Amino acid sequence: MTETTMTALDTVLAYHRAWTGHDFDLAMRYLADDIVCEAPAGRIEGAAAFRDFMEPFSKTVTSSTLLSAFGDETTALLMYDTVTIPVPHAPGAELHTVENGRITHLRIIFDRLPFTQARTS
Repeated sequence: MTETTMTALDTVLAYHRAWTGHDFDLAMRYLADDIVCEAPAGRIEGAAAFRDFMEPFSKTVTSSTLLSAFGDETTALLMYDTVTIPVPHAPGAELHTVENGRITHLRIIFDRLPFTQARTS
């Protein structure tokens, strides 16, 4: 499948497999240069800033289970659970907007409390 024939869900699933599989260079290929990410930590703009935000977390992931995935022509929604070095269960959800085979907008929802507790333990 080429980038122009991939659905939004295909693109997002490929991105998810890449970052959870510790291939962040491949994951970056699915992101627009001007991506905007809304995360619990705040708004992140641009691919470089997004990489600075997401890559360190991806390195802590030891496994990931995709719980659900839905999509249409321009959006995709994933829910997953990751096992990380500091936290045994880190569920998350991501809503992606995809244009021309690239993720242009990403809203990430996850519970920060287990990570805060792990840092203070």
